[in-house]
Amino acid sequence: MMKENMRFVYFLLLSFFFISCSSGRKVTTSEVSFADNIVVAHRGGWKKNKLPENSIASLKEAIRLKCTGSEFDVRMTIDDSLIINHDPHYNKLLIEESTYAELEKFTLSNGEKLPTLREYILAGIKNNTTTRLVCEIKPSAVKERGKIIAEKVYRLINGLHAQHMVGYISFDYDILKKLVEINPSLSTQYLEGNKSPEQVKADGITGVDYHFNFFKTHPEWIKSAKKNNITLNVWTVNSVEDMDWLIANEFDFITTNEPELLFERIKKNPTAAGWKLKWSEEFNYKGLPDSSIWNYAEGGNGYGNNELQYYTKADTNNAIVKNGKLFITALKQTRENNKYTSARLFTKDKAEFMYGRIEVSAKLPAGKGTWPAIWMLGKNRSEINWPDCGEIDIMEHVGYDRDSIHGTIHSKAYNHIKGTQKGKAIFIKNPYTESNIYAIEWTPEKIDFLVNNVVYNSFKNEHLSTAEWPFDQPFYLILNLAIGGNWGGKMGVDDAIFPATMEVDYVRIFEKK
Repeated sequence: MMKENMRFVYFLLLSFFFISCSSGRKVTTSEVSFADNIVVAHRGGWKKNKLPENSIASLKEAIRLKCTGSEFDVRMTIDDSLIINHDPHYNKLLIEESTYAELEKFTLSNGEKLPTLREYILAGIKNNTTTRLVCEIKPSAVKERGKIIAEKVYRLINGLHAQHMVGYISFDYDILKKLVEINPSLSTQYLEGNKSPEQVKADGITGVDYHFNFFKTHPEWIKSAKKNNITLNVWTVNSVEDMDWLIANEFDFITTNEPELLFERIKKNPTAAGWKLKWSEEFNYKGLPDSSIWNYAEGGNGYGNNELQYYTKADTNNAIVKNGKLFITALKQTRENNKYTSARLFTKDKAEFMYGRIEVSAKLPAGKGTWPAIWMLGKNRSEINWPDCGEIDIMEHVGYDRDSIHGTIHSKAYNHIKGTQKGKAIFIKNPYTESNIYAIEWTPEKIDFLVNNVVYNSFKNEHLSTAEWPFDQPFYLILNLAIGGNWGGKMGVDDAIFPATMEVDYVRIFEKK
Protein backbone atom coordinates (compact mmCIF):
# COMPACT_ATOMS: atom_id res chain seq x y z
CA MET A 1 0.00 0.00 0.00
CA MET A 2 2.86 2.37 0.90
CA LYS A 3 4.56 1.67 -2.47
CA GLU A 4 1.32 2.35 -4.34
CA ASN A 5 0.90 5.67 -2.50
CA MET A 6 4.50 6.64 -3.31
CA ARG A 7 3.96 5.78 -6.97
CA PHE A 8 0.82 7.92 -7.00
CA VAL A 9 2.65 10.88 -5.44
CA TYR A 10 5.53 10.43 -7.91
CA PHE A 11 3.04 10.34 -10.80
CA LEU A 12 1.38 13.55 -9.59
CA LEU A 13 4.75 15.32 -9.29
CA LEU A 14 5.80 14.13 -12.73
CA SER A 15 2.50 15.23 -14.24
CA PHE A 16 2.83 18.63 -12.60
CA PHE A 17 6.35 18.95 -14.02
CA PHE A 18 5.21 18.26 -17.58
CA ILE A 19 2.15 20.51 -17.29
CA SER A 20 4.35 23.33 -15.98
CA CYS A 21 6.84 22.91 -18.83
CA SER A 22 4.15 22.84 -21.50
CA SER A 23 2.32 25.88 -20.15
CA GLY A 24 5.50 27.97 -20.03
CA ARG A 25 7.21 29.84 -17.26
CA LYS A 26 8.19 33.35 -16.29
CA VAL A 27 11.69 34.38 -17.25
CA THR A 28 14.03 36.22 -14.92
CA THR A 29 15.81 39.49 -15.56
CA SER A 30 19.13 37.74 -16.11
CA GLU A 31 17.60 35.53 -18.83
CA VAL A 32 16.25 38.42 -20.92
CA SER A 33 18.25 39.59 -23.92
CA PHE A 34 16.02 41.62 -26.20
CA ALA A 35 16.35 40.72 -29.87
CA ASP A 36 19.07 42.62 -31.69
CA ASN A 37 16.82 44.28 -34.25
CA ILE A 38 14.71 47.43 -34.56
CA VAL A 39 11.33 45.79 -35.23
CA VAL A 40 8.39 46.64 -32.96
CA ALA A 41 5.18 44.86 -33.94
CA HIS A 42 2.29 47.33 -33.75
CA ARG A 43 -0.46 45.71 -31.64
CA GLY A 44 1.35 42.41 -32.08
CA GLY A 45 2.06 40.33 -35.17
CA TRP A 46 -1.51 40.26 -36.38
CA LYS A 47 -1.69 41.22 -40.05
CA LYS A 48 -0.14 38.33 -42.00
CA ASN A 49 -2.13 35.63 -40.21
CA LYS A 50 -5.29 37.77 -39.81
CA LEU A 51 -5.22 37.62 -36.03
CA PRO A 52 -7.10 40.16 -33.91
CA GLU A 53 -5.03 43.23 -33.09
CA ASN A 54 -4.02 43.50 -29.42
CA SER A 55 -4.81 39.84 -28.86
CA ILE A 56 -2.66 37.39 -26.93
CA ALA A 57 -2.39 35.40 -30.17
CA SER A 58 -0.87 38.40 -31.97
CA LEU A 59 1.49 38.98 -29.03
CA LYS A 60 2.69 35.38 -29.23
CA GLU A 61 3.26 35.77 -32.97
CA ALA A 62 5.45 38.84 -32.39
CA ILE A 63 7.45 36.83 -29.86
CA ARG A 64 7.73 33.93 -32.32
CA LEU A 65 9.08 36.34 -34.96
CA LYS A 66 11.59 37.57 -32.34
CA CYS A 67 10.61 41.20 -32.77
CA THR A 68 12.51 43.36 -30.31
CA GLY A 69 9.17 44.76 -29.15
CA SER A 70 5.43 44.19 -29.33
CA GLU A 71 3.18 47.18 -28.72
CA PHE A 72 -0.25 47.01 -27.08
CA ASP A 73 -2.87 49.48 -25.79
CA VAL A 74 -4.25 49.77 -22.25
CA ARG A 75 -7.54 51.34 -21.17
CA MET A 76 -9.48 51.27 -17.88
CA THR A 77 -13.15 50.40 -17.46
CA ILE A 78 -15.59 52.20 -15.18
CA ASP A 79 -14.97 49.53 -12.52
CA ASP A 80 -11.20 50.07 -12.74
CA SER A 81 -10.36 46.97 -14.76
CA LEU A 82 -7.30 47.42 -16.96
CA ILE A 83 -7.99 45.91 -20.37
CA ILE A 84 -6.21 45.67 -23.74
CA ASN A 85 -7.96 47.54 -26.56
CA HIS A 86 -6.96 50.32 -28.95
CA ASP A 87 -10.21 52.20 -29.54
CA PRO A 88 -12.19 53.95 -26.79
CA HIS A 89 -15.15 51.74 -27.76
CA TYR A 90 -15.37 47.95 -27.74
CA ASN A 91 -18.32 46.37 -29.53
CA LYS A 92 -20.01 49.80 -29.51
CA LEU A 93 -19.61 50.13 -25.74
CA LEU A 94 -17.60 53.07 -24.39
CA ILE A 95 -14.90 51.40 -22.30
CA GLU A 96 -14.61 54.14 -19.69
CA GLU A 97 -18.37 53.92 -19.05
CA SER A 98 -18.66 50.11 -19.09
CA THR A 99 -17.77 47.34 -16.65
CA TYR A 100 -15.42 44.56 -17.63
CA ALA A 101 -18.26 42.07 -17.13
CA GLU A 102 -20.23 43.91 -19.82
CA LEU A 103 -17.27 44.00 -22.21
CA GLU A 104 -16.04 40.42 -21.83
CA LYS A 105 -19.34 39.07 -23.11
CA PHE A 106 -18.00 39.81 -26.59
CA THR A 107 -15.04 37.75 -27.75
CA LEU A 108 -12.35 38.70 -30.27
CA SER A 109 -12.60 37.45 -33.85
CA ASN A 110 -10.48 34.36 -33.07
CA GLY A 111 -12.66 33.40 -30.10
CA GLU A 112 -10.24 34.83 -27.56
CA LYS A 113 -11.73 36.73 -24.64
CA LEU A 114 -10.98 40.44 -24.33
CA PRO A 115 -7.68 40.28 -22.42
CA THR A 116 -7.05 42.06 -19.17
CA LEU A 117 -3.65 43.66 -18.62
CA ARG A 118 -2.82 40.99 -16.04
CA GLU A 119 -3.59 38.17 -18.48
CA TYR A 120 -1.69 39.90 -21.27
CA ILE A 121 1.46 40.50 -19.21
CA LEU A 122 1.43 36.96 -17.84
CA ALA A 123 1.20 35.61 -21.40
CA GLY A 124 3.95 37.97 -22.51
CA ILE A 125 6.50 36.95 -19.89
CA LYS A 126 6.12 33.20 -20.33
CA ASN A 127 9.03 31.69 -22.25
CA ASN A 128 9.84 35.12 -23.69
CA THR A 129 13.44 36.27 -23.50
CA THR A 130 13.56 38.40 -26.66
CA THR A 131 10.55 40.69 -27.02
CA ARG A 132 9.90 43.78 -24.91
CA LEU A 133 6.25 44.49 -24.09
CA VAL A 134 5.62 48.06 -25.25
CA CYS A 135 2.73 49.32 -23.16
CA GLU A 136 0.79 52.25 -24.59
CA ILE A 137 -1.35 53.85 -21.89
CA LYS A 138 -4.24 55.54 -23.67
CA PRO A 139 -5.27 59.02 -22.53
CA SER A 140 -8.46 59.23 -20.49
CA ALA A 141 -11.32 61.59 -21.23
CA VAL A 142 -10.68 62.87 -17.69
CA LYS A 143 -7.13 64.24 -17.47
CA GLU A 144 -6.46 63.35 -13.84
CA ARG A 145 -7.81 59.85 -14.38
CA GLY A 146 -4.95 59.27 -16.84
CA LYS A 147 -2.44 59.64 -14.02
CA ILE A 148 -4.43 57.20 -11.89
CA ILE A 149 -4.42 54.68 -14.75
CA ALA A 150 -0.65 55.14 -15.15
CA GLU A 151 -0.03 54.34 -11.50
CA LYS A 152 -2.37 51.35 -11.54
CA VAL A 153 -0.64 49.97 -14.66
CA TYR A 154 2.76 50.40 -13.06
CA ARG A 155 1.71 48.75 -9.79
CA LEU A 156 0.12 45.77 -11.54
CA ILE A 157 3.19 45.16 -13.72
CA ASN A 158 5.43 45.59 -10.71
CA GLY A 159 3.38 43.08 -8.77
CA LEU A 160 3.86 40.55 -11.55
CA HIS A 161 7.64 41.08 -11.38
CA ALA A 162 7.55 42.02 -15.07
CA GLN A 163 8.92 45.57 -14.99
CA HIS A 164 12.15 44.42 -16.69
CA MET A 165 10.09 43.29 -19.70
CA VAL A 166 8.07 46.48 -20.22
CA GLY A 167 8.52 49.89 -21.83
CA TYR A 168 5.90 52.65 -21.67
CA ILE A 169 4.57 54.98 -24.36
CA SER A 170 1.71 57.48 -24.39
CA PHE A 171 0.23 60.47 -26.21
CA ASP A 172 -0.47 61.98 -22.79
CA TYR A 173 2.67 63.76 -21.57
CA ASP A 174 1.39 63.89 -17.99
CA ILE A 175 0.98 60.11 -17.95
CA LEU A 176 4.65 59.72 -18.82
CA LYS A 177 5.70 62.34 -16.28
CA LYS A 178 3.71 60.46 -13.64
CA LEU A 179 5.58 57.24 -14.49
CA VAL A 180 8.91 59.09 -14.31
CA GLU A 181 7.88 60.44 -10.91
CA ILE A 182 7.14 56.91 -9.68
CA ASN A 183 10.29 55.37 -11.16
CA PRO A 184 12.79 57.53 -13.10
CA SER A 185 14.57 54.46 -14.46
CA LEU A 186 11.61 53.33 -16.60
CA SER A 187 11.80 53.25 -20.39
CA THR A 188 9.34 55.95 -21.49
CA GLN A 189 8.59 57.37 -24.96
CA TYR A 190 6.34 60.26 -25.99
CA LEU A 191 4.02 59.79 -28.99
CA GLU A 192 2.41 63.14 -29.80
CA GLY A 193 5.22 64.72 -31.87
CA ASN A 194 4.92 68.26 -30.50
CA LYS A 195 8.04 68.42 -28.32
CA SER A 196 11.71 68.51 -29.22
CA PRO A 197 14.06 65.79 -27.98
CA GLU A 198 15.72 68.38 -25.73
CA GLN A 199 12.46 69.12 -23.93
CA VAL A 200 11.62 65.42 -23.59
CA LYS A 201 15.03 64.78 -22.05
CA ALA A 202 14.65 67.73 -19.66
CA ASP A 203 11.45 66.15 -18.32
CA GLY A 204 13.14 62.81 -17.66
CA ILE A 205 11.43 60.93 -20.51
CA THR A 206 13.86 58.59 -22.25
CA GLY A 207 12.59 58.58 -25.84
CA VAL A 208 10.46 59.96 -28.63
CA ASP A 209 8.14 57.76 -30.67
CA TYR A 210 6.64 60.03 -33.32
CA HIS A 211 4.81 59.46 -36.59
CA PHE A 212 7.41 59.37 -39.37
CA ASN A 213 6.03 62.55 -40.97
CA PHE A 214 7.16 64.54 -37.92
CA PHE A 215 10.74 63.48 -38.57
CA LYS A 216 10.42 64.43 -42.23
CA THR A 217 9.21 67.86 -41.19
CA HIS A 218 11.87 68.13 -38.46
CA PRO A 219 14.88 66.14 -39.69
CA GLU A 220 16.98 68.05 -37.16
CA TRP A 221 15.20 66.07 -34.42
CA ILE A 222 16.98 62.92 -35.59
CA LYS A 223 20.40 64.43 -34.92
CA SER A 224 19.18 66.09 -31.75
CA ALA A 225 17.82 62.82 -30.31
CA LYS A 226 21.08 61.02 -31.03
CA LYS A 227 23.13 63.86 -29.57
CA ASN A 228 21.02 63.84 -26.39
CA ASN A 229 20.89 60.02 -26.09
CA ILE A 230 17.13 60.06 -26.56
CA THR A 231 15.70 56.82 -27.95
CA LEU A 232 14.36 57.20 -31.50
CA ASN A 233 11.21 55.28 -32.31
CA VAL A 234 8.67 55.93 -35.07
CA TRP A 235 5.14 54.82 -35.90
CA THR A 236 3.38 53.31 -37.85
CA VAL A 237 5.63 52.47 -40.80
CA ASN A 238 4.25 50.11 -43.45
CA SER A 239 5.76 51.21 -46.79
CA VAL A 240 9.08 50.10 -48.24
CA GLU A 241 10.09 53.69 -48.99
CA ASP A 242 9.60 54.90 -45.43
CA MET A 243 11.21 51.80 -43.93
CA ASP A 244 14.30 52.25 -46.10
CA TRP A 245 14.67 55.90 -45.10
CA LEU A 246 14.32 55.19 -41.39
CA ILE A 247 16.70 52.22 -41.49
CA ALA A 248 19.28 54.33 -43.32
CA ASN A 249 18.93 57.00 -40.63
CA GLU A 250 19.60 54.38 -37.97
CA PHE A 251 16.46 54.74 -35.88
CA ASP A 252 16.56 52.69 -32.70
CA PHE A 253 13.11 51.21 -33.31
CA ILE A 254 10.49 51.16 -36.07
CA THR A 255 6.90 50.30 -35.17
CA THR A 256 5.04 48.56 -37.97
CA ASN A 257 2.01 46.48 -38.95
CA GLU A 258 4.35 44.65 -41.35
CA PRO A 259 7.13 43.14 -39.21
CA GLU A 260 7.94 40.48 -41.80
CA LEU A 261 8.44 43.15 -44.48
CA LEU A 262 10.57 45.26 -42.17
CA PHE A 263 12.87 42.31 -41.45
CA GLU A 264 13.33 41.93 -45.23
CA ARG A 265 14.11 45.63 -45.74
CA ILE A 266 16.70 45.59 -42.95
CA LYS A 267 18.58 42.86 -44.80
CA LYS A 268 18.48 44.79 -48.10
CA ASN A 269 19.42 48.21 -46.72
CA PRO A 270 22.97 49.45 -47.41
CA THR A 271 23.53 49.66 -43.65
CA ALA A 272 23.42 45.85 -43.53
CA ALA A 273 26.53 45.80 -45.75
CA GLY A 274 28.43 48.18 -43.50
CA TRP A 275 27.42 51.52 -45.06
CA LYS A 276 26.49 54.52 -42.93
CA LEU A 277 24.34 57.39 -44.18
CA LYS A 278 26.47 60.53 -44.56
CA TRP A 279 24.22 62.94 -46.48
CA SER A 280 20.82 62.88 -48.09
CA GLU A 281 18.28 64.97 -49.96
CA GLU A 282 14.82 63.57 -49.23
CA PHE A 283 12.75 66.36 -50.86
CA ASN A 284 10.57 66.74 -47.78
CA TYR A 285 9.43 70.25 -48.66
CA LYS A 286 7.46 72.06 -51.36
CA GLY A 287 8.35 74.44 -54.16
CA LEU A 288 11.63 75.04 -55.90
CA PRO A 289 14.56 72.69 -55.19
CA ASP A 290 16.54 73.67 -52.09
CA SER A 291 18.94 76.43 -53.16
CA SER A 292 21.43 75.47 -50.43
CA ILE A 293 21.94 72.19 -52.32
CA TRP A 294 21.05 72.75 -55.97
CA ASN A 295 22.35 75.01 -58.74
CA TYR A 296 20.76 75.34 -62.18
CA ALA A 297 22.22 75.06 -65.64
CA GLU A 298 20.62 77.70 -67.86
CA GLY A 299 20.42 78.09 -71.62
CA GLY A 300 20.03 76.14 -74.84
CA ASN A 301 23.49 75.71 -76.30
CA GLY A 302 23.29 71.98 -76.97
CA TYR A 303 25.58 71.12 -74.05
CA GLY A 304 28.18 69.45 -76.27
CA ASN A 305 25.72 66.81 -77.50
CA ASN A 306 23.46 68.83 -79.86
CA GLU A 307 20.63 68.57 -77.34
CA LEU A 308 17.39 70.34 -78.19
CA GLN A 309 16.17 71.65 -74.84
CA TYR A 310 16.54 75.00 -73.12
CA TYR A 311 17.39 74.56 -69.44
CA THR A 312 15.46 77.02 -67.29
CA LYS A 313 16.53 78.48 -63.97
CA ALA A 314 14.25 78.28 -60.92
CA ASP A 315 11.14 77.60 -62.98
CA THR A 316 8.59 75.39 -61.24
CA ASN A 317 7.21 74.33 -64.63
CA ASN A 318 10.46 72.40 -65.17
CA ALA A 319 11.68 71.62 -61.64
CA ILE A 320 9.46 71.42 -58.59
CA VAL A 321 9.37 69.56 -55.28
CA LYS A 322 6.03 68.22 -54.08
CA ASN A 323 4.63 65.12 -52.40
CA GLY A 324 8.11 64.20 -51.18
CA LYS A 325 9.65 64.06 -54.67
CA LEU A 326 11.56 66.16 -57.18
CA PHE A 327 9.86 66.42 -60.57
CA ILE A 328 12.04 67.40 -63.55
CA THR A 329 9.71 67.99 -66.49
CA ALA A 330 10.47 68.56 -70.15
CA LEU A 331 7.85 70.58 -72.04
CA LYS A 332 7.21 71.23 -75.71
CA GLN A 333 7.70 74.94 -75.24
CA THR A 334 9.74 77.34 -77.38
CA ARG A 335 12.50 79.26 -75.64
CA GLU A 336 14.90 81.27 -77.79
CA ASN A 337 15.87 78.84 -80.59
CA ASN A 338 14.84 75.71 -78.67
CA LYS A 339 11.57 73.80 -79.11
CA TYR A 340 11.67 72.30 -75.60
CA THR A 341 12.35 73.37 -72.03
CA SER A 342 13.63 71.24 -69.18
CA ALA A 343 15.87 71.44 -66.09
CA ARG A 344 19.38 70.42 -65.09
CA LEU A 345 20.28 70.59 -61.39
CA PHE A 346 23.76 70.16 -59.95
CA THR A 347 25.45 70.38 -56.54
CA LYS A 348 28.82 71.94 -57.44
CA ASP A 349 30.37 73.89 -54.52
CA LYS A 350 27.42 72.91 -52.32
CA ALA A 351 27.57 69.12 -51.92
CA GLU A 352 30.54 67.20 -53.28
CA PHE A 353 31.65 63.68 -52.55
CA MET A 354 34.65 61.40 -52.87
CA TYR A 355 34.08 57.65 -52.51
CA GLY A 356 31.08 55.97 -50.93
CA ARG A 357 27.75 54.60 -52.06
CA ILE A 358 25.75 57.14 -54.04
CA GLU A 359 22.17 56.03 -54.63
CA VAL A 360 19.20 57.75 -56.24
CA SER A 361 15.67 56.41 -56.38
CA ALA A 362 13.88 57.57 -59.51
CA LYS A 363 11.08 56.89 -61.99
CA LEU A 364 12.01 57.65 -65.60
CA PRO A 365 10.04 59.24 -68.44
CA ALA A 366 9.02 57.07 -71.37
CA GLY A 367 9.14 58.07 -74.98
CA LYS A 368 11.39 58.48 -77.99
CA GLY A 369 13.69 61.47 -77.66
CA THR A 370 14.06 61.56 -73.87
CA TRP A 371 17.52 61.33 -72.31
CA PRO A 372 17.32 61.39 -68.48
CA ALA A 373 20.57 61.13 -66.54
CA ILE A 374 21.89 60.85 -63.00
CA TRP A 375 25.61 61.52 -63.14
CA MET A 376 28.70 63.16 -61.64
CA LEU A 377 31.58 65.37 -62.76
CA GLY A 378 34.92 66.07 -61.09
CA LYS A 379 35.05 69.23 -59.03
CA ASN A 380 38.04 70.47 -61.06
CA ARG A 381 36.11 70.51 -64.34
CA SER A 382 36.30 74.31 -64.65
CA GLU A 383 40.09 74.11 -64.32
CA ILE A 384 41.01 71.19 -66.59
CA ASN A 385 37.80 70.64 -68.60
CA TRP A 386 36.09 67.45 -69.68
CA PRO A 387 37.03 64.59 -70.05
CA ASP A 388 40.16 65.10 -67.95
CA CYS A 389 38.05 65.89 -64.87
CA GLY A 390 36.30 62.54 -65.11
CA GLU A 391 32.62 61.65 -65.44
CA ILE A 392 30.58 58.96 -63.69
CA ASP A 393 27.21 58.20 -65.28
CA ILE A 394 25.26 56.49 -62.51
CA MET A 395 22.22 56.14 -64.76
CA GLU A 396 21.55 57.09 -68.36
CA HIS A 397 18.55 56.08 -70.40
CA VAL A 398 17.57 56.95 -73.96
CA GLY A 399 13.88 56.66 -74.72
CA TYR A 400 14.15 54.79 -78.02
CA ASP A 401 16.08 51.97 -76.27
CA ARG A 402 13.26 50.88 -74.04
CA ASP A 403 13.94 49.53 -70.54
CA SER A 404 17.75 49.66 -70.85
CA ILE A 405 19.83 51.44 -68.21
CA HIS A 406 23.45 52.41 -68.84
CA GLY A 407 26.28 52.92 -66.34
CA THR A 408 29.51 54.41 -67.68
CA ILE A 409 32.74 56.20 -66.79
CA HIS A 410 34.56 58.74 -68.95
CA SER A 411 38.12 59.99 -68.53
CA LYS A 412 40.90 61.38 -70.70
CA ALA A 413 41.85 57.85 -71.77
CA TYR A 414 38.34 56.39 -71.82
CA ASN A 415 35.55 58.50 -73.32
CA HIS A 416 32.83 58.45 -75.95
CA ILE A 417 34.66 60.86 -78.24
CA LYS A 418 37.33 58.21 -78.70
CA GLY A 419 34.82 55.38 -78.42
CA THR A 420 36.76 54.01 -75.45
CA GLN A 421 34.28 54.76 -72.66
CA LYS A 422 33.82 51.99 -70.07
CA GLY A 423 30.13 51.26 -69.91
CA LYS A 424 27.56 48.50 -69.74
CA ALA A 425 23.78 48.27 -69.83
CA ILE A 426 21.20 46.33 -67.89
CA PHE A 427 17.60 45.58 -68.82
CA ILE A 428 14.93 46.33 -66.21
CA LYS A 429 11.20 45.71 -66.41
CA ASN A 430 9.64 48.81 -64.95
CA PRO A 431 11.66 52.04 -65.27
CA TYR A 432 8.57 54.09 -66.26
CA THR A 433 5.94 52.86 -63.81
CA GLU A 434 7.97 52.29 -60.64
CA SER A 435 10.92 53.85 -58.90
CA ASN A 436 14.19 51.94 -59.08
CA ILE A 437 17.40 52.49 -57.15
CA TYR A 438 20.35 53.55 -59.29
CA ALA A 439 23.67 53.48 -57.46
CA ILE A 440 27.41 53.31 -57.55
CA GLU A 441 29.75 51.96 -54.90
CA TRP A 442 32.98 53.89 -55.30
CA THR A 443 36.26 53.08 -53.57
CA PRO A 444 39.90 53.96 -54.37
CA GLU A 445 40.10 50.59 -56.17
CA LYS A 446 36.93 50.41 -58.27
CA ILE A 447 33.50 51.77 -59.13
CA ASP A 448 30.60 49.32 -59.21
CA PHE A 449 27.34 50.26 -60.96
CA LEU A 450 24.11 48.85 -59.50
CA VAL A 451 20.39 48.81 -60.20
CA ASN A 452 18.29 47.65 -57.26
CA ASN A 453 21.47 46.33 -55.61
CA VAL A 454 22.47 44.21 -58.63
CA VAL A 455 26.00 44.98 -59.87
CA TYR A 456 26.03 45.08 -63.68
CA ASN A 457 29.22 47.02 -64.42
CA SER A 458 32.51 47.37 -62.58
CA PHE A 459 35.44 49.62 -63.47
CA LYS A 460 38.72 48.89 -61.69
CA ASN A 461 41.54 51.28 -60.95
CA GLU A 462 44.46 50.19 -63.13
CA HIS A 463 46.86 52.37 -61.13
CA LEU A 464 48.29 53.94 -64.29
CA SER A 465 47.61 57.71 -64.24
CA THR A 466 44.84 60.27 -63.84
CA ALA A 467 44.15 59.87 -67.57
CA GLU A 468 42.62 56.49 -66.75
CA TRP A 469 41.52 57.08 -63.14
CA PRO A 470 40.69 60.69 -62.25
CA PHE A 471 38.41 59.44 -59.49
CA ASP A 472 40.49 60.28 -56.41
CA GLN A 473 38.90 63.71 -55.94
CA PRO A 474 35.51 65.15 -55.00
CA PHE A 475 32.73 64.95 -57.59
CA TYR A 476 29.40 66.78 -57.72
CA LEU A 477 26.02 65.32 -58.62
CA ILE A 478 23.87 66.23 -61.65
CA LEU A 479 20.21 65.41 -62.31
CA ASN A 480 18.79 66.32 -65.70
CA LEU A 481 16.34 65.46 -68.44
CA ALA A 482 17.70 66.22 -71.90
CA ILE A 483 15.71 66.02 -75.15
CA GLY A 484 17.21 64.79 -78.40
CA GLY A 485 20.94 65.09 -78.90
CA ASN A 486 23.54 62.85 -80.49
CA TRP A 487 22.41 59.83 -78.48
CA GLY A 488 18.96 60.64 -77.11
CA GLY A 489 17.72 61.93 -80.47
CA LYS A 490 19.26 59.24 -82.61
CA MET A 491 15.79 57.98 -83.59
CA GLY A 492 14.11 61.40 -83.50
CA VAL A 493 11.76 62.95 -80.95
CA ASP A 494 8.12 61.99 -80.52
CA ASP A 495 6.28 65.24 -79.72
CA ALA A 496 3.29 63.28 -78.43
CA ILE A 497 5.18 62.30 -75.24
CA PHE A 498 5.21 65.76 -73.64
CA PRO A 499 5.13 66.69 -70.86
CA ALA A 500 7.79 64.09 -69.93
CA THR A 501 8.89 63.83 -66.31
CA MET A 502 11.65 62.22 -64.30
CA GLU A 503 10.57 61.74 -60.66
CA VAL A 504 13.33 61.56 -58.04
CA ASP A 505 12.40 60.17 -54.63
CA TYR A 506 15.69 60.83 -52.88
CA VAL A 507 19.47 61.08 -53.10
CA ARG A 508 21.51 59.28 -50.41
CA ILE A 509 25.24 59.23 -49.88
CA PHE A 510 26.72 56.51 -47.67
CA GLU A 511 30.22 55.97 -46.37
CA LYS A 512 31.80 52.85 -44.93
CA LYS A 513 31.44 52.55 -41.17
